[in-house]
Amino acid sequence: QVQLVESGGGLVQAGGSLKLSCAASGNIFSINAMRWYREAPGKQREWVTYITTDNITNYANSVKGRFTISRDNAKNTVYLQMNGLKPEDTAVYYCNAQGTTFNAWGQGTQVTVSS
Repeated sequence: QVQLVESGGGLVQAGGSLKLSCAASGNIFSINAMRWYREAPGKQREWVTYITTDNITNYANSVKGRFTISRDNAKNTVYLQMNGLKPEDTAVYYCNAQGTTFNAWGQGTQVTVSS
């Protein structure tokens, strides 16, 4: 099993930046990829970005060019650098780790962008 803990959310003005962290523990060597999702009020949870063990990344069109995912293997942590934030980025952001036998989620961290 894998446990995930997110941090770094908060309130920021439009155009500002935040950096989210997701610390993984447990059977981390069985993780195939790490993903960030977000869930805005009244909307379905949507995929934001992923990074593989080979550092291949991909982004949703809505965040491409503004968000960057990265990882620090020594710290078992994945980061989401968010620049140029917009009010529509307001959501609870969740970290996700998938392996062949599990699909783990963190508790989420709130990001609020004011206009």
